[in-house]
Amino acid sequence: MGKVICIANQKGGTAKTTTTVNLGIGLAKEGKKVLLIDADPQGSLSASLGIGEPDALKVTLSTILMNVVNEENIDPEEGIYHHEEGVDLLPGNIELSVMELTLANVISREMILREYIEVQRERYDYILIDCMPSLGLLLGAMLVCTIIWYRTQYMNYIILGIAEFMLVGVLAAGAFVLALVSEVRDCVGRFIIGG
Repeated sequence: MGKVICIANQKGGTAKTTTTVNLGIGLAKEGKKVLLIDADPQGSLSASLGIGEPDALKVTLSTILMNVVNEENIDPEEGIYHHEEGVDLLPGNIELSVMELTLANVISREMILREYIEVQRERYDYILIDCMPSLGLLLGAMLVCTIIWYRTQYMNYIILGIAEFMLVGVLAAGAFVLALVSEVRDCVGRFIIGG
């Protein structure tokens, strides 16, 4: 079963996408089967891997998540792009912003991404999720990740930001789904802080 690594920070401009691309291609060059998931509405990961207009795509992470919400069968190949560098990509785009609003009224919304990831874990050695700079879909990603790589730059108040990130993640999960609190607390032990 593959490892799932979330590259995260609730702040933009911390090289989450660059880390995701380089780590993913590096793992692929070591012979690992790697899926990169663009979970950021800006679509920067998709664009950096050659998708010219992520907003024009018919199938993206948002489409897949909606299929899960609608309890449709998950085709593990749907929406996957095979990149020449040896990684696979599930692109994201601006539709993820709307998806966040759509999920607001969905029961167990934190589990939607997990359901898709569990299907893909059988097929890949590593799944890397380039998270958006907020706690929206990131909370769902935290619950499924083997490792949470908190991408940061060393500046003033960084420790406070990390503490807030961890605390908000635990409190948000507790507020939405009390049964998941212990799982989110387990995330703390899987934290990597990378500069």
